[in-house]
Order: sequence, then C-alpha cells, then structure tokens
Amino acid sequence: MTSRLALLAAVAAALTAALPAPGHALAPAVAPAPAQASATVTRLRLTIPDGDGPAIEGGVWLPVGAVPGARVPLVVISHGNGGSWTGHAATAEALARAGFMVAAISHTGDNYRDQSRATEVAERPRQLKRLIDYMLEAGAGGLQVDPERIGAFGFSSGGFTVLAAAGGRPDLTRVIDHCRANPGFHDSRLVAAQGASATAYDPEWTHDHRIRAVVAAAPALGYTFGREGLADVDAPVQLWRPSRDRVLPHPFYAQAVHDALPTPPEYHVVEGADHFDMMPPCSPELAAAAPVVCAPTPGFDRAAFQQAFNVEVAAFFTRTLTAR
Repeated sequence: MTSRLALLAAVAAALTAALPAPGHALAPAVAPAPAQASATVTRLRLTIPDGDGPAIEGGVWLPVGAVPGARVPLVVISHGNGGSWTGHAATAEALARAGFMVAAISHTGDNYRDQSRATEVAERPRQLKRLIDYMLEAGAGGLQVDPERIGAFGFSSGGFTVLAAAGGRPDLTRVIDHCRANPGFHDSRLVAAQGASATAYDPEWTHDHRIRAVVAAAPALGYTFGREGLADVDAPVQLWRPSRDRVLPHPFYAQAVHDALPTPPEYHVVEGADHFDMMPPCSPELAAAAPVVCAPTPGFDRAAFQQAFNVEVAAFFTRTLTAR
C-alpha cells in the first residue's frame, strides 16, 4: 500500500504540468439561488450541525399537498464536484410535486465556494448520512420523514456518493493506474491539482442502509468499485449515462457501475447528451458565470430532456418507495 501511495504522489506531480493556468478552475463555481417558493413548491434553507466541523448548508423542498403531521417519503440529493444544494432544483421540484420531501446539501469542502477537500470523497457519504439523520430528527414544514421510504439522487461525484452511501465500497487505489493511463480526464486532473493523503486513499466508508432506492446520473469514479465493491448495494438503482460525456468518458464510469451491480439497474443511455446535460438549463446569469456547465451541446435539447428526465426519476422513486 505504501509504495502505491507514493506512486500516486508521483503521478500527481507529473500530471500537474497538464493543468490549466492559474485562475482557470477545474470545476465551475456555481452560486446557489436564494431560498424561495415556486408556484406550487415551497423551498426552505437548512443549516445542519456537523459535530466539531462547520455546519452543513442545505435546503428542503416540501411535498405538494401533504397534510401537516404526515409521514412522507424523502429523497436526498448529492451534487457534483464544485456544485451546491440548489444545483438540481428542477428535479427536486418535480419530486416535491410527486409527493416527496426533498433535501439537498452543499458538500463541505467540495462546493462552489470551497473545493479544498474535493479529493476526500469519503466525506461525501458521511455528510449525506448526516443529512438523513437530521431530516429524520427534525422533519420540515410540520412534516415527518417515513424512515422506510428514503431514496438518494446523485449526479457525477454525487452519483458516486449515493452508491457508496447505499453500501458501495470503492477501492481508491485504482485511481493510481487510472490517472496514469488517462491524465487528461477530470478526476486525474483533480488529483493532480490537489493531491491526496494516505488516509484519503484508504478511508473508512459510511453506509446508510435506510436508503431504499438510488438514482445515479453520470456517476464519477465508477471504475473504483468492481463487483466486490458493489456487492452490498441491494437497493434498486436507476443509472444514467450521457452518450457523449466528455468529462467522464465511456466506459470507465457509468458503464463500469452497470457492469458491477449485483442486480441489473434500470439503465438509460441518453443519446447525444454530454455530462452537464444531466443538469437543468442555465439562466443567462449562470451561463455567463459558468460557461463550462451551461454551454449547449450541439444537436441536443437540454430543456426537453430535463423534462423527460425528471418524469422518469419521479416515476422510479414512486415505484420503489411505495408505502409498506
């Protein structure tokens, strides 16, 4: 293990020369929108205590039509590298209209303001579990969470997060050979930019088997799992792969997850889509601030796809999180 970790450090040093010039971020800085109520969905901010560390920022969307005091299903959301809790607001609203409480966080150390701990990926499922604990304890808007009906949605690094939280055990030493073979890939460049401690590559993983259903869209680090690493993921999985993903190219990520899951997932390959088409269309202000995220994919209608995507995600959670 020690020799491989030393090799990782050498790989990171070698890859640094391929990084963008200073001032060019590896991931977009996307500021969250303020808490608000849409025409039918109420959204509230959350501040979640997290032991001795900084509080976790987040938000919750309340299910439409729920009676005060009711126990309702919950879907938690994990964003991608450098994102925020509002990044999948359209999906959250679609789920809220379908009767789900939806809670999302900005991952501490890997968000639009601070990516100082972006390679400490084991922190992500731990923080997601903390979100579930909090929602079960506190509820929101006079509603309580049904502990038997909890799902998790994640995009990119968030897709990795929800798979790990649902029982996945990645082997992060596989990142070493991957980075050597694919120095231009996003995860290789991120490791080169930040490096990683020995503990980051042999961490303790946090699992939460209260998660009964998973949606993973363009999951990062899929190649780190293997069959043995996903053997304990027994929740049904809906898996999405953009066919033209230039950030996480085929077949190392979503396809690797597909091939390793013990039960075949509901698999959607989105023809013509690129990585960030898994996110909602951008406002003009966001497009100016984050062109990497917002640039249109030639020949692909992101807005139309997102409408269909949200319908499929809501239908999946409705089927898999039925009342017991």
